[in-house]
Amino acid sequence: MQKNTLLRRLWKILKWTAGIFLLLLLALAVYLYVVAIMDPPKPTDTASVNWQRDALGPTCFTLGNNWLRRSDSGLWELYVEGEPFERGVVNGKLTRELVIKQEDAFSEQINLMVPSGPYRHFLKYFIGWFNRNLAENVTQEYQEEIYGVSLSASDQYDYIGSNYQRLMNYHAAHDIGHALQNMALVGCTSFGTWSSRSADSSLIVGRNFDFFVGDKFAEDKIIAFMNPTQGHKFMMVTWGGMTGVVSGMNEKGLTVTLNAAKSDIPSGSATPISLVGREILQYAQNIEEALAIARKRHTFVSESILIGSVQDNKAAVIEKTPEETTLYESGQDYLICANHYQSSALAGQPNNRIQMEESASLYRFHRVEELLTRTGPMTLPGAVTLLRDQRGLRDADIGMGNEKAVNQLIAHHSIVFQPQKLLVSVSTSPWQLGQYVTYDLRRVFALQGLQADREIRDSLLTISADTFLNTADYQNFVQFRQIKEQLRRGTAGDIDVEKFIRLNPGYYHTYVLAGDYFFRKKEYRRALEQYQVAKTKEIATLPERQYIERQIEQCQK
Repeated sequence: MQKNTLLRRLWKILKWTAGIFLLLLLALAVYLYVVAIMDPPKPTDTASVNWQRDALGPTCFTLGNNWLRRSDSGLWELYVEGEPFERGVVNGKLTRELVIKQEDAFSEQINLMVPSGPYRHFLKYFIGWFNRNLAENVTQEYQEEIYGVSLSASDQYDYIGSNYQRLMNYHAAHDIGHALQNMALVGCTSFGTWSSRSADSSLIVGRNFDFFVGDKFAEDKIIAFMNPTQGHKFMMVTWGGMTGVVSGMNEKGLTVTLNAAKSDIPSGSATPISLVGREILQYAQNIEEALAIARKRHTFVSESILIGSVQDNKAAVIEKTPEETTLYESGQDYLICANHYQSSALAGQPNNRIQMEESASLYRFHRVEELLTRTGPMTLPGAVTLLRDQRGLRDADIGMGNEKAVNQLIAHHSIVFQPQKLLVSVSTSPWQLGQYVTYDLRRVFALQGLQADREIRDSLLTISADTFLNTADYQNFVQFRQIKEQLRRGTAGDIDVEKFIRLNPGYYHTYVLAGDYFFRKKEYRRALEQYQVAKTKEIATLPERQYIERQIEQCQK
């Protein structure tokens, strides 16, 4: 009897404890849901919501003086003017299909990276909590612009959050990548030359934006020409729904390019770095003004912002961490920026030392240095050739797609600015291998609307496609990427490993993939052979080398 009474008491205690636990979970869920809600701003004039676009053709639309068209280069070209909310609404109405397609591509990639439905559901609330103060760190102007664009987003993803909330969070996607695990989504390279290092003494700035979120994400690049009622006119390379800046130039000849650096895991959001880049481009006309804006904004990731300036006739790098903002100048007529800090104030930071020792950043930096020395005074064709370079130091064969190469064959876009001339040359697909098409900002901003679907680029300044596109190596690389993607998705089935290796024999990761394939099949001797070959190649990062060594140990057990 006493035993039964004791059991009943224990059972009551367990039920009570479980009830309290479930109540706490429910309270946590409610809290996360509440803080995840992000109320949109309240614009004073909403008349633009009722405006409708007109079609000049199947891929050309106008709305007042604003327009969107698909160039024969494959790039989309967008012109938007007006007040913040009006700009956003017009942008969204003109690019509606691109906004929806871009979110589809982004969501598909997230599903691949995070295949667990429950975990994705958890991440929704985590990101909502993480970004709970995001709107407070975004200016009213950009809140209204993003809200205007969001009115054209798809309702398909309402379960993630409202259209406005999702687009706000997407502006912080680069930053959230740092927050979750310093994901290697960005490994960019940029440089500037001027005075003695440029053929005509004028400033030239080049960059590869190696931001990879799947091939579909890069299919519909937009060259946006923005004419805001406040600040400077400017252009930027962007995608549907994105109003922040990663690469751009304004009418004063000031350029902005972002290069990620290694960050600590932050506890909450601040101003997305792309919106800091946007503010600099819209409101600064020289390096001093750009630095003042960067110092004014609190960010939660570390970043290098390369600024090119006509007024200063040079380039400099704003190096920014959540705690400190400083300016780096090379003291020479050229400057290189990869993914590590160079200033005396930040170069010695523990995170930066790790980045230089463990990542591909320093290697790429030295390769650009090598190429600049060889090239001599820079020209537009010379800048494009440098950005397309696939070799390693001293022209070593490091395989196609190596992160240590300037051209990693993953670029979302590649771009060359000639600020004194207000000319910008942008790569066309694939990556930086297609033609570079050139726009004259003076001519574009002189247009008074678009009366017909016609080309607006300067055809006389087009740089031809890379001859690499016509080689067997390129065809091999395309096939290599297809098999690599199948292996990543787990849909490859049985593969001919020897044939796979012949597609890209100089690349260490080819042998890692082959080793992993055999390892999963429990063919440890054959896996060991592949890992050992991988160790003899130019491995991009220390963590990858350590992974190979661990796999070798596993195979030898």
